[in-house]
Amino acid sequence: MSQSTEEIALINAAKTDPVAFGELYKRYIERIYNYIYYRTGSVHDAEDLTGKVFFKAMDHISRYKHMGLPFSAWLYRIAHNLVANYHRDRSKTQEISLDNVPGNALTQKDLQPEKRIVKNQEVEDLLEVIRELAPNRQELIILKFVDQLSNAEIGQILRKSEGAIKSLYHRTLIELRGKMDSDE
Repeated sequence: MSQSTEEIALINAAKTDPVAFGELYKRYIERIYNYIYYRTGSVHDAEDLTGKVFFKAMDHISRYKHMGLPFSAWLYRIAHNLVANYHRDRSKTQEISLDNVPGNALTQKDLQPEKRIVKNQEVEDLLEVIRELAPNRQELIILKFVDQLSNAEIGQILRKSEGAIKSLYHRTLIELRGKMDSDE
C-alpha cells in the first residue's frame, strides 16, 4: 500500500506546519494507541508511549523521506522501538485487564448474561495463550486482528516480505491452536 498524493502533500506540509502535523496525528492516533495498548496492557503506559511516538515523529518529520511505504509504517516502527524499550526497561510481563480493553473488542451487549460470561472466559483464555507467544508473534496478532492490517502492510511495518509474514502468520496460528488444544 503506497501513500496517496494527498498524504504525501500533508506530510510535506507537516515538515513546517504544526497544523498539518495535527492532521496526521488525528489520522493515526487511534491505531498507534491501540497497537501500544495491546503490547503493554496498560492504559497509562499506552497513553504515555503514544505521546512519545508522536513527539518523536514531530521532532523527526523534517528528515522523513518517501520510500514508497505508508506513513503509518514509519509511526509503527517508532512505536515498535518504544514498546521494545518499555519491555526491556521493565523486563517483566504485564497482563491486560479485560476490564480496560478499549473499543469493541469485548462488546457483547446482545448476548445473555450467562453466554457473556462464557464468551468472556473464552476471550480471557485466548489472551492468556497469546501472551505466551514470542513478542514478534504477539505483534503480528495485534497488527492483524486489532489494527486489521493486510499482510503487505504488516510486512512493511516489521520490515519483512509479505511471504515471510504469511509464513509467520501460519506458524503462529498453528502454535495458538496447539496451545488452545493442550489447555482443554
